[in-house]
Amino acid sequence: MYPYFYGFDPTVILLIPAMILAFVAQGQVQRNFRRYSQVRAASGLTGAQAARRMLDANGLQNVQIVPISGQLTDHYDPRNRTVSLSQGVYDSSSVSAVSVACHECGHAVQHARNYAPLTIRNSIVPVVNFASSISWILIMVGLMMIFAGSAQSTSTLGNTIFNAGVLCFVAVVLFHLITLPVEFNASRRGLESIREMGFVSPDEYGGARAVLRAAAMTYVAALAMAAANLLRILAIRGRRD
Repeated sequence: MYPYFYGFDPTVILLIPAMILAFVAQGQVQRNFRRYSQVRAASGLTGAQAARRMLDANGLQNVQIVPISGQLTDHYDPRNRTVSLSQGVYDSSSVSAVSVACHECGHAVQHARNYAPLTIRNSIVPVVNFASSISWILIMVGLMMIFAGSAQSTSTLGNTIFNAGVLCFVAVVLFHLITLPVEFNASRRGLESIREMGFVSPDEYGGARAVLRAAAMTYVAALAMAAANLLRILAIRGRRD
């Protein structure tokens, strides 16, 4: 059983490494994006223009490119085959803009090529959304019944509800896990197009790679945080044993 000191829950310690990783990753994304937003791509292409050329080169003339509001809100929507680029990417000719735009086009190429991890991720999104919304409710209700219940029937029901919540949370962790190859592969496809189609100069290529590597680390951090939360949940449950 984990001891509590003046109300302090020691299982919080399990979250600290993941929290630090998330903080560092997010800071690196912001720094790299700002830094290379000040560097104009040698090709002079805007993010939207680079995206159009990459899509066309892959036979994806049917994929639309549209501007959206916000910062780093860029994404590819497989439902309507649309690449949405944020304000700082769509009209900008910076190395950062070209890099982010080509990364999102990488997802469009994955979709067109039936890239297995993307197909799996897209197919489980509705299930994961439901699991994410209900997991903590089941876990908290189950724990309260386990810790407060004195009757065997109450404890058994609490365990059942708790285990159902854990299974839901495991689905969330698996979603973050399957997201990693999807994001890393999209960046690889984007960087290949950037280099082969000359969107940036050889000297600027390192900047493009830095921008996308930093972005990829945020997904690693998200997985680490989800896994740490799962470990903490199991550790809290272990206090009863």
